[in-house]
Amino acid sequence: MTETFEDTSRPRLTRSIGVVGGTLLTLSCLTPASSLFVIVPDSFGALGTGTALTLAVAALLCVAVAFTYSELGTLVPSSGGEYAMVGTLMGRLAGWLVFVLSLIVVMIVPPIIALGTADYLAPVVDLDPRFAAAAVMLLSTAMGLLDLRANAWITGIFLALEVVGAGIVAFLGFTHTQRPASVLLHPVMDGGQGHTDPVTAGLIVTGLATALFILQGFTTAVYLAEEMENPRRTVSRTVLWTLGIGFTIVFVPVVAITLGAPDLHSLAGGDIAGMVQQWSNSTVGTFISLCIALAIVNAAIVMVIQNSRVVFASARDAAWPTPVNRAFSRLGARFGSPWVATLVVGVPGAVLCFVNLDVLNEVTGVAVAGMYVFVALGALAARRENFKHRAAWRMPLWPVLPALLIAALLWVLWQQSAESLLITGGIVLVAAVYWACYLRPRQETHWVISVPEGDVAASVPATPPAPAGDGHRTDGEQGDDRNDGRGDGHDALQPV
Repeated sequence: MTETFEDTSRPRLTRSIGVVGGTLLTLSCLTPASSLFVIVPDSFGALGTGTALTLAVAALLCVAVAFTYSELGTLVPSSGGEYAMVGTLMGRLAGWLVFVLSLIVVMIVPPIIALGTADYLAPVVDLDPRFAAAAVMLLSTAMGLLDLRANAWITGIFLALEVVGAGIVAFLGFTHTQRPASVLLHPVMDGGQGHTDPVTAGLIVTGLATALFILQGFTTAVYLAEEMENPRRTVSRTVLWTLGIGFTIVFVPVVAITLGAPDLHSLAGGDIAGMVQQWSNSTVGTFISLCIALAIVNAAIVMVIQNSRVVFASARDAAWPTPVNRAFSRLGARFGSPWVATLVVGVPGAVLCFVNLDVLNEVTGVAVAGMYVFVALGALAARRENFKHRAAWRMPLWPVLPALLIAALLWVLWQQSAESLLITGGIVLVAAVYWACYLRPRQETHWVISVPEGDVAASVPATPPAPAGDGHRTDGEQGDDRNDGRGDGHDALQPV
């Protein structure tokens, strides 16, 4: 069951951002620079010079993912993101399982990223990685309590510095090339004792889960759908712009590092800051390290902001016992942010910084791939009779793209370790039991997926629209579509 609502007793978020603000926030959540400097080094160790090729293949998959998110995010614009889209199109059980997969990402990714902070602050100050990460999480939680529009500009400034750091790394790598570009298409890795080993297709497929994780943040634009002006146009543009820009920020430096690393052993070590010092001097190396630390802080802030919207939406849709729902859906009187949900995401994240999260990195990759499978299935269901005439952005090459995406993602999941699959599967199984024992018996009052009235895409009229100036408008022209027909030039007048 999916409901729309209009009454003021139901909490709803304030629309305050357009394409620019949404892209800045979503790019920061994609964390291209922090992914480049924190997660990519592990890929260099596992894939050698095949890291760039793996990212390129992942980007192709992400194009199909972006199309599915753009269509579903404009069809069902909700801060619930994946679970609201899938639950509306495929039923509440499917929506609940997607929510649980997204919850894994929501709770685990920020502390994973934050744990890299101390390493990159080392040129300036020596800190315990766990305490530094916990401090970053608490700072991010405090920032998440502020107004979303203010955070868009703050994170935008941080993002600009991240891009500068990534650009310097790319420039230095390309100007200190040690190997031909052919190693990108015929990848090799360090085999030890001066030997090289080829990177097989099987290794690349296995590495796709981590590569998808590196590029994953572009999809979180849909979490901001309730806070975007004119979401049916803004969401799709934000998703696609974020993917393109984020991929470029990651991919170009990866190619430069691959070609410029002193040797394959250094590449496998993934010490990017050390390579920068070899290519330049200690001052530049320190600057890059500080840019990386800033990227991590920026990523944590935006992840807390956006992930709290998922928890807020789940409470509004009554996923939990009533007192918990009431608490999680509270909005702050001054800034209008979901302050309890923000604390629920940020404070446990600070605690998780003291836990060994190595295996959870791989679990998160599995959760992301599984979530994409559900969203692709939702895209196939998005053009059933009840939805195919709705006014929404529509992807090209439907249903071929979502079908191919499902097949590719299932193949990727098949190649993952048994441990990560069992952990993720166990969490999903527990969630299914909770659904069967608690949510399903209370389906009239609990887990009622809601989308604010006026945000649900209206049906396209079968008859030609009335001429302009006759004083009549279809439902689809109400609210967020008030700018339709004015031309793209008016998009610049939307709030940032």
